[in-house]
Amino acid sequence: MNPAYVKEIVLLANIIFFILRGVIKWRVVGVPVAKRRIGAVEIVLMMVVTAGQVVPLIWLATQNFAFADYSAHPSALIVGAMLYVWGLWLLHRTNGDLGRQWSPSLELKDDHRLVTEGIYRRIRHPMYLSLLIFAGGQMLALPNYVAGPAALVAMLVLIAFRLRAEERMMIEAFGDEYKAYRKRTNRLIPGLW
Repeated sequence: MNPAYVKEIVLLANIIFFILRGVIKWRVVGVPVAKRRIGAVEIVLMMVVTAGQVVPLIWLATQNFAFADYSAHPSALIVGAMLYVWGLWLLHRTNGDLGRQWSPSLELKDDHRLVTEGIYRRIRHPMYLSLLIFAGGQMLALPNYVAGPAALVAMLVLIAFRLRAEERMMIEAFGDEYKAYRKRTNRLIPGLW
């Protein structure tokens, strides 16, 4: 398979991803924050996530990770591209449902409300799921043992450390309403977890 073709798919998916993330961030600029939790763990998590996003871009632009390249298999690229599309669609859908409630860190807005409609009717953390799906697509589409799984590893670390803290913050903010919501939904995967 033509390596330039693979790089074009990875680049296009990442451009769309960063545009969507920019739109998400733009929508919340100026929204007053009532409560923010940014400690050492949160800072390290943001550094890990940034590295997970930057390493594939370094692979695209340089030969720094060429030692870990392998031949791209067409079926892996096809499945990876499908996961890219699914992850991007879910990110877009989640953003639409979440609206101005989104934040890049653990924080609550002044007028924060618990979102339980749309995709949130079934799962509590669809944005994390969208990031996992996108990162899984990248792992399959990007034929490099370092850059391919970089985003997936970063997302798994983020979820492992942030999910419980985020749920605790939501319980503090919404109490029984969030506990009831938690009982009728799954964290990431409908019907499983």
